[in-house]
Amino acid sequence: MLPVLDSNNALEQQYLDYLDALNRAGFDGDIETQYSSRLAMATDNSIYQKLPQAIVYPKHIDDLVCIGRTVQAFDEVVFSARGGGTGTNGQSLTHGIVVDLSRHMNQILEINADEQWVKVQAGVVKDALNDALKPFGYFFAPDLSTSNRATVGGMINTDASGQGSLVYGKTSDHVLGLTSVLVNGDVLHTAPTAIETCLTHEQSSYQAIAKQIQASCVEQRDAILAKFPRLNRFLTGYDLEHVYAPETDTFDISRLITGSEGSLAFVAEAKLNITPIANHKALVNIKYNSFEAALRHAPKMVAAKATSVETVDSKVLNLARADIIWHSVSDLITDVPDHDLLGLNMVEYNSNDEAEITARIERLSAELDEDIKTQKGGVIGYQVTYDVPDIQKIYAMRKKSVGLLGKADGAKKPIAFAEDTAVPPENLADFIMEFRALLDAHELDYGMFGHVDAGVLHVRPALDMNDPQQEVLLKQISDQVVALVAKYGGLMWGEHGKGYRSEYTPAFFGESLYSELRKIKAVFDPHNKMNPGKICTPIDSDAQLVQVTDTKRGTYDRTIPVVFKEEFAPAMSCNGNGLCFNYDTTSPMCPSSKITSDRRHSPKGRAGMIREWLRLLGQQDVNVDSLNAQQFKSSWLSRMINTNSGNSNQDFSHEVFEVMDECLACKSCSAQCPVGVDVPDFRAKFLSIYYQRYSRPVKDFLVANIERMAPLLAKIPRTVNFFTNLSFSQWLLKEAVGYVDTPTLSVPTLSDKVKPYTSFSMQGLASLTPEQKEKTVLVVQDPFTSFYDASVVADFMALATKCGFNPILLPFNPNGKPQHVKGFLDKFARTAQSTADFLNDIAQFDIPMVGVDASLLLVYRDEYTKTLAEKRGEFSVLAVHEWLSQYASDGVTQLSVSHQPTHTLGLFTHCTEKTALPLSEKQWQVIFGKLNVPLDIVSVGCCGMAGTYGHESSHLANSQGIYALSWESAVAKYPEDARLVTGYSCRSQVARLSGDKPVHPLQMLNRIVS
Repeated sequence: MLPVLDSNNALEQQYLDYLDALNRAGFDGDIETQYSSRLAMATDNSIYQKLPQAIVYPKHIDDLVCIGRTVQAFDEVVFSARGGGTGTNGQSLTHGIVVDLSRHMNQILEINADEQWVKVQAGVVKDALNDALKPFGYFFAPDLSTSNRATVGGMINTDASGQGSLVYGKTSDHVLGLTSVLVNGDVLHTAPTAIETCLTHEQSSYQAIAKQIQASCVEQRDAILAKFPRLNRFLTGYDLEHVYAPETDTFDISRLITGSEGSLAFVAEAKLNITPIANHKALVNIKYNSFEAALRHAPKMVAAKATSVETVDSKVLNLARADIIWHSVSDLITDVPDHDLLGLNMVEYNSNDEAEITARIERLSAELDEDIKTQKGGVIGYQVTYDVPDIQKIYAMRKKSVGLLGKADGAKKPIAFAEDTAVPPENLADFIMEFRALLDAHELDYGMFGHVDAGVLHVRPALDMNDPQQEVLLKQISDQVVALVAKYGGLMWGEHGKGYRSEYTPAFFGESLYSELRKIKAVFDPHNKMNPGKICTPIDSDAQLVQVTDTKRGTYDRTIPVVFKEEFAPAMSCNGNGLCFNYDTTSPMCPSSKITSDRRHSPKGRAGMIREWLRLLGQQDVNVDSLNAQQFKSSWLSRMINTNSGNSNQDFSHEVFEVMDECLACKSCSAQCPVGVDVPDFRAKFLSIYYQRYSRPVKDFLVANIERMAPLLAKIPRTVNFFTNLSFSQWLLKEAVGYVDTPTLSVPTLSDKVKPYTSFSMQGLASLTPEQKEKTVLVVQDPFTSFYDASVVADFMALATKCGFNPILLPFNPNGKPQHVKGFLDKFARTAQSTADFLNDIAQFDIPMVGVDASLLLVYRDEYTKTLAEKRGEFSVLAVHEWLSQYASDGVTQLSVSHQPTHTLGLFTHCTEKTALPLSEKQWQVIFGKLNVPLDIVSVGCCGMAGTYGHESSHLANSQGIYALSWESAVAKYPEDARLVTGYSCRSQVARLSGDKPVHPLQMLNRIVS
């Protein structure tokens, strides 16, 4: 039997007492102490892992004040502020309390376009801010690869920068003022202020800080200027140089807080300057025959006053080619005949003068043409685009490439630990060549990309953190890189903060200036409560800095039995990149985490839960040579006893179940995650094992058997619908089963609708001539359209007929998806094998097979392959748009439109379909275009139905909330007769929440053509 899993990680008493006191003090935010919540905050985008005691989510500044004032009576309690959790060096990790400002303090407070500034709360996501600024013609300039989940507060705390920093600078260059809260509860308002005003400030804490600035930054200025490198990526954390402005005789305390990694104060609000969006933009993708050639050519682009120069190597490019993202840029970055593309510079120009930018590009193009002709500098080709959406697609590829590095084959993965070195740009090529030699000497693979214009290149060596010897090597390489950076006059931390690399701080600053840092720390945080161990410790404190050798995720992962890792490989592959935290509601990525604002409900969070579950399970007396439901088989009686037993209340499996239960199984993560974390895959495996100890709810059996029941119920559809629609039946289903808004069966049934068409028989298919086969299409049924939306199947057969084909409806065979979603994996395997055998028998006739619901037919391609392996066979089932494009293109072209739509049509695609089949929307657009019928591609996320998820009463509120995130407003923009929706569940959700059921695009085609 599956054992009870105890994490043995109870909260320390002083933290329990503090949280109790915090509640009594009037804290208005959320407090989470359950183990799963703590685990979700134990990792970030780094290799480190540190389990916090609790997580608090303040709702406003008063909550931050309450946190500070309450802690004065608790000596051992410490904090770390957290935003998007995108730090690559463990900056926000702590053994104390995580203060997460992203859940509630995420509002844009004021936009002043006339004075070019914006005021925001710290939890605002960077891209969300720019979405709000765009209508005003402005943007917040510092750009990051993690911009769709990184918060402004996090950017401030790391003084973040990225693409275009040579022109736009770092975050600190855009901070006009901060509202921060000190650990004693004092609210600090900071902006450039006359020194005399600072030194005589009425707030004692402000005055004390100003006096320390006078001593550390003014009196030590010569030493500071001598030590701090003259780089675009100047030294922050703490920025002793720029806090004092001698030209204006002012102090700006914000400059100390910016880049302090949460070690000085909680940043609550920020006033930021904003930059006008240039009217004209151009991007030149320059291709090289070597990465070194790309590096050495970059300074020439900088000299030509490019806005930014981004570089990627062939490893990154090749990983992008294998990802879903590449379809969007394949025409923009084409191969060069007879050459290997081994390096790429993306050179951007911005201007408000079209003639100026055109002239610049013409001059650059002439130079590049000459370089190609004379084979100079390794240039082998280039492409220019002025189209802003295309430029955004290229940068989206570049940003995703950061996470794609984690998808490298094998146990060794490129990881971040010495990846943001900054050297003078003129030294970069030589520095990187020596860096590469260093890594080559250790026989390591690596990927490289970055901001060559600013002298910053991200280098990620491939190491296996499950191997203790590789962990030792990591420290060795870190030490070597520190020395190498010093040789070239640069910084170890040019972009991503110090974090666990803080151990190198004393050596870099030297004893004298490091002491000044410690004095600064002491005046802000004398008792070392704010992110202790990061950057420095208070003066006269014996506290230690965190170190590169501190505990890592690999420390825990290496204790998981090998077979367990293999069975749950998608969970083990998560590298913490956090792309699944994408704020954008029109992105299909993980709708559950968007609606709950709970990091546990993201693919990263769920992968982390499974990893810990596997670790704890491996410590029990269980067979570690396998991991599946069969080895934990138990009787229904024992499951019932366990379900109602108090002895199981503390089972960590319950927390994992809670997190998995909110997953919609939409599978967007499997395609959109850079490393392919497939939550529905390991969710199904977990459920199959979990329910060997605990009883299943009745609704699971109902869902799993829907494909068995539907054909039987469809024999008496009117009778079934009559009873289904009774108020008593609906009440009983909701209260006893937990099921709401039960769909009704189609009347007339599909069998009635298809009587005019050729009936199926194996003999009939065998007797077809080759010519007849070319004009035949076989329709594969699924349980939802065949029995609950039969007109879709019938309309496809009518459309196929109009295109000159003979459609034949295959007998219904269960698909198995409902079984898989609910974790009935034994039953799913049997269903899959039976259906695969049948479809393989049909495939021998070499006639295309088509399914009308993409989310169901994709099960044949994915889950069947994973479950059956070679036993799956070679059969193929096409989506409707695939068949129309590949087999019926001529037939569509010959159709005539007899009923032109009166409105522009809007296409809403199923989230599973648009992520697994990324060309589907464009293919539908092309199909309608052949008939000169305009078709808008509507950008929406998940509709919230996802099969039966939206019908379960426990998920109803979230289902409706997810629909409201993007679908509600998008659907309202189109008249009822102009809404085309590909997914059955999506059509059902729209019908339920808007009152009108939209049609499948194939139905619209059938409707408008004669």
